Amino acid sequence: MPKLQRRNFSQPDEVRDIGRGVLQIVEIADSAIGKIAYEPGWRWSVDIGPRVGAALCEVHHVGVVISGRLQIEMGDGSTMMLGPDDAFEVPPGHDAWVVGNEPFISIDTVGRRHFGLAVGHAVDRYLATILFIDIVGSTELAQRLGDRAWRDLLGEHNAAARRMIDRHRGVEVGTIGDGYVATFNSPAHGVLAAIDVGGTALALGLHVRAGLHTGEVERAGDDVRGIAVHHAARVAGAAASGEILVSSATKPHLAGAGLRLESTGRHELKGIDEPDELFRILPLAADSSG
Repeated sequence: MPKLQRRNFSQPDEVRDIGRGVLQIVEIADSAIGKIAYEPGWRWSVDIGPRVGAALCEVHHVGVVISGRLQIEMGDGSTMMLGPDDAFEVPPGHDAWVVGNEPFISIDTVGRRHFGLAVGHAVDRYLATILFIDIVGSTELAQRLGDRAWRDLLGEHNAAARRMIDRHRGVEVGTIGDGYVATFNSPAHGVLAAIDVGGTALALGLHVRAGLHTGEVERAGDDVRGIAVHHAARVAGAAASGEILVSSATKPHLAGAGLRLESTGRHELKGIDEPDELFRILPLAADSSG
């Protein structure tokens, strides 16, 4: 349940060295909020890239600029300059550098938990658990609510989904229509994120379904690719409203996680060579969700 609370960056939960700059992080509710200060001359590809082994920053940022100016350059060549009072969203797959002689200071509400840390997708291919979540009956609901109300509701849902995915140490891949995609190093964390997203969606009057599959993926800019991604999407497509399904490849990794599973039998999944036995995640006991 939400409660009245506050935190102060003078007493952060974590202070992280980011080259010619410093990141302070405070944890509040389910969010990690970061205050960043880059010194003049700071550049992601110089100060952070060599540390994490990646050419571009693969973290999604949402926040507001306090002072200074920062140039953003995406992998596709598109650019954007950030300045004081700008509210911003920067997708994964970008470089950034301070412009001028004034330090750049911003507050990020999305993206700082993973910033400056080596991550699995610093290599070309890596093993991940992919989570797909989509809203059931979204077309009918959008028609009933109207464009503006639906857009506002979808925005609330996506913001809540980001918080839950970040809470469980997932990495957002992005949204596809009314769907949400993320990757996890831990299959159990992926399932717990799906449970929490389902709960926040229900509080908004929405019903979602989810599917997870574990396999090798390849990072491509701000996207992940590979047959494992398609497999996860097909698993989600086989789920009913309010249901979370996991593939046979994900199930063994959930042993000892305190989750209860039930086989739904073997399913023919479009584009997948062999039928896959899918498993339904059963409701957690009242004291098991942490």
